[in-house]
Amino acid sequence: MTKAREIMTGGAECVGENETLEVAARKMKELDVGSLPICGEDNRLKGMVTDRDIVVKCVAEGGDPRTTTAGSLAEGKPVTIGADDSVEEAIETMEQHKVRRLPVIDGHDLVGMVSQADIARSLPEDQTGELVRLLSY
Repeated sequence: MTKAREIMTGGAECVGENETLEVAARKMKELDVGSLPICGEDNRLKGMVTDRDIVVKCVAEGGDPRTTTAGSLAEGKPVTIGADDSVEEAIETMEQHKVRRLPVIDGHDLVGMVSQADIARSLPEDQTGELVRLLSY
């Protein structure tokens, strides 16, 4: 059974909960990613912020990404996967919560991210289409 830690992209960078959305957007650009984990002062995961969140929940509503904090967009308990959880569990979690990326946690530490693409690369070619079907919404 393949584990999340075996297919994840390691070294996930966070945006601090008190950093601005402008900082988050710049980090996304530098890293060429569409989302970032939001980490608190205690280095614990507080949520996720996406490029779409910045546009829809801040800019489109007249907010200022230079003053709006990433933490202000963190809603509820973040959806995660354990580093030793199976790829099948990651797929189920993504499907259930309608997400395409999952922070990978080892204890309380963020150790990486698993994306739909990471999972697709780990599956036999004949199962990739089924994965896309399950996670399309």
